[in-house]
Amino acid sequence: MTDLGTPARGAATGTGDRSRPRAALPALCATQIVSWGIIYYAFPVLNPRINAATGWPAGATTAAFSLGLVVSALAGIGVGRILDQRGPRTVMTAGSVLGVVSLLIVAAAANLPVFFTGWTLAGLAMAATFYQPAFAALTRWWAPDHVRALTIVTLAGGLASTVFAPLTAALADHLSWRHTYLVLAVVLAAVTIPAHALALRAPWPDASTSPAHQAADAADVARSRPFMLLAATFTLSAFAMYAVVVALVPLLLERGYTTSQAAWALGIGGAGQTLGRTLYATLARRTSTTARTTSLIALGALTTAAFTAAPGPYGLLIAVSVVAGMVRGNLTLLQATAITDRWGTTHYGRLSGLLAAPAHTAAALAPFAGAALAVPLGGYGPLFFLLAAVSVAAALLAPWTSTDAIRHCPRQ
Repeated sequence: MTDLGTPARGAATGTGDRSRPRAALPALCATQIVSWGIIYYAFPVLNPRINAATGWPAGATTAAFSLGLVVSALAGIGVGRILDQRGPRTVMTAGSVLGVVSLLIVAAAANLPVFFTGWTLAGLAMAATFYQPAFAALTRWWAPDHVRALTIVTLAGGLASTVFAPLTAALADHLSWRHTYLVLAVVLAAVTIPAHALALRAPWPDASTSPAHQAADAADVARSRPFMLLAATFTLSAFAMYAVVVALVPLLLERGYTTSQAAWALGIGGAGQTLGRTLYATLARRTSTTARTTSLIALGALTTAAFTAAPGPYGLLIAVSVVAGMVRGNLTLLQATAITDRWGTTHYGRLSGLLAAPAHTAAALAPFAGAALAVPLGGYGPLFFLLAAVSVAAALLAPWTSTDAIRHCPRQ
């Protein structure tokens, strides 16, 4: 038996198109752009100004932001359970309110403990408003066509940095960092709170399963060997992928390229990420779940190795960055569909939260770990070889994440 990983064969809700709230998809596209742009992407732009204005060390303010990412990863487990039972409206509306409150605390912070408190609350807001709850909503409402809906919302989310990084910089040129965050908090409130409250009011359909995806107890699935190996696979892959993103600029600077050249190489990867997401539906139709998982993670390892194996010319590095971005874009959708492809939609929220928690934690810690490892390894070139090896290890685990491959193996 093969994996049932294509949209045509995915788990269905049994409710058809009538269960799909028409306003939900455009609303979620808008709120993903605004939520990611303001809560996540504004910080890298404003952090140097925060450090200059307050005298707080960059390491301390960055640690507060990373704490928020870790909190988001862990809180996603509980958020997933609520999503399965009640749907996205209450969760995402409350998350939007909490996001506004967290930014107001950050903007008013007179000391680092208050600053950390603001980002801790922001982590809870991220868990309730970012991709995970949006994916849960679209997977339940749009199945078996959920891959198309997921692709659309991730394409929109990919515009967050494009829109809000320059907007934040423009605001900061005329306002203090505190007043910039206040303006952004108003935008966040004006767009996301009413959008989530009004556009997500449709009845939450039962998650019935197709014969190929008989409902299983969530606890049993979470304890199963395929699920644990899948979590390990995505955790290793996320660690390598996010460490590469942050370490690419230092790698190119180490090789003598200018800051502008390094920034363009990193930025062009974002364009590749958007391009890659447009190709995922076709990839899903033509490959099995396990083959797709293995090949994408292996391609990630190959592009990571290529960065360090090919010091130039610059055009070649740009091409590698585009391909690496395409792989990253597909990996986002791969994780979004991993639960549905293997276990259906019944416990999607809870299982996706459990699956994402270690991967998101690894992603949050990867920038610090990468910078720390580069020193004893003797530079960023050796670091990239190590990260490629981590991705290879993830790719070797991937074939064992199939529910069919291990079905007849004795339980240990």
